Amino acid sequence: MNETIVCVVGNVATQPVYRELAAGPSARFRLAVTQRYWDREKSAWTDGHTNFFTVWANRQLATNAAASLNVGDPVVVQGRLKVRSDVREGQSWTSADIDAVAIGHDLARGTAMFRRGQKPEAGAADTSAAQPEPNWETPVGDGAGQQEPEPVAVT
Repeated sequence: MNETIVCVVGNVATQPVYRELAAGPSARFRLAVTQRYWDREKSAWTDGHTNFFTVWANRQLATNAAASLNVGDPVVVQGRLKVRSDVREGQSWTSADIDAVAIGHDLARGTAMFRRGQKPEAGAADTSAAQPEPNWETPVGDGAGQQEPEPVAVT
């Protein structure tokens, strides 16, 4: 399908609002994106126009966003852009929403500590016990200076 996918860097402008709906968890917050440019006359960076987007997150992304984001946090949001126009009570308005696919803290402006989300509750199959962790270590004496084995043709 033809969708407009955007990647937006900005700051969380409102505390995320979290809701448990019949279709699953949902969260929304406002994102402020301010243009910055180099002003040659002042020899300094200057703030330009600020755009505001309503970011919508669903399912596990909603749960994690509500638990992780606070007003002022620098974030990167990737998702589908939806621009809507309407007329209410004689006033026309336009809103720009982002249906988020991914949200993360902007590590160019700070550090973060990642914590995995909680595992699913009872009833969901736990496959971690059935699959042992692979050995990622290279055995001593292997690798350097040795050639890959020749592929064998199977007929």
